[in-house]
Amino acid sequence: MKRLCIIAIILASLAIAGEAFIFATHKEKNEQEALHARAIRADYRVYAPSIPDTLYFCGERVPLNIYYVREGLDRELVSNMYYQSNTTFCIKRATRLFPTIERILKEEGVPEDMKYLCVIESSLTNATSPAGAKGYWQFMKTTGANYGLEISDEIDMRNDLEASTRAACRFLKTLKSRLGGWTEAAAAYNCGEGGLSTRIAKQGQSSYYDLYLNSETQRYVYRILAIKLIFQNPQSYGYHIRQCDTYPELPYTEVELSGQNVDLYQFATQNGTSYKMLRNLNPWITTDKLKNKNNKTYTVRIPTKKGTEYNTIVKGRHDTTMIKKL
Repeated sequence: MKRLCIIAIILASLAIAGEAFIFATHKEKNEQEALHARAIRADYRVYAPSIPDTLYFCGERVPLNIYYVREGLDRELVSNMYYQSNTTFCIKRATRLFPTIERILKEEGVPEDMKYLCVIESSLTNATSPAGAKGYWQFMKTTGANYGLEISDEIDMRNDLEASTRAACRFLKTLKSRLGGWTEAAAAYNCGEGGLSTRIAKQGQSSYYDLYLNSETQRYVYRILAIKLIFQNPQSYGYHIRQCDTYPELPYTEVELSGQNVDLYQFATQNGTSYKMLRNLNPWITTDKLKNKNNKTYTVRIPTKKGTEYNTIVKGRHDTTMIKKL
């Protein structure tokens, strides 16, 4: 009997100790959660983006008075504001690529706003999509060839910024002439002229904003508009990027590449550069030995003598002012 009493006392003590331990654990956890919540409130904030009262795309007014237009833009602004890594890199790359793109758009008579279409297509890289679209402007092989781009096992001009930008201009002008507006041309760049024309005919609406479209195309123009707003006023959308943080244009000279069965490793060495730099400056070359059966002559970019040295590339630029507009 005495032994049973002792066991009961021990068990009761263990139960009390267990409850005390659980209580202490819960208390500590609650205190940690409270500290965590206070830290979030103090150090982390999420803001809804500002939407302007008036907005134009390629000179065409965006009907922000329609609720679904405003909300469509809001969705893409939030997505791109908080896709910080990609948007930051796009801003950095833009200072290298936009001067060329802007010049060609002007020469071809295409509104400058179309440079933002290039941003959403490829993030300003020579990307390859799962469907096989390539380059800064994401041309499919057939479309690229139709608009004058050489595409073969050795050469892919979809990856050349100047050639592909001119092809994109020709394509966009064709779409605009057939569909009536630059906004519709931009949408058709995504879903195809036939796809958009069919929806216009079936729905009896001519404006992109009034059409019921597939999800990707429905978001497409709003994505362009969101990038335009962020690029034109980065700091208002949380991007504090200095001029010296961006990527400068690369200095180069041009030489001719001709002949057949050209070893591009040797060609690079003979022109005082590396094969890596040859491919970096000429991403349209897709082989290390150019057979060139048609014996064409190509213009190839070669870096200047110190074209890989950072301080030379930026020409001593250490401008710490923030990017204000792109």
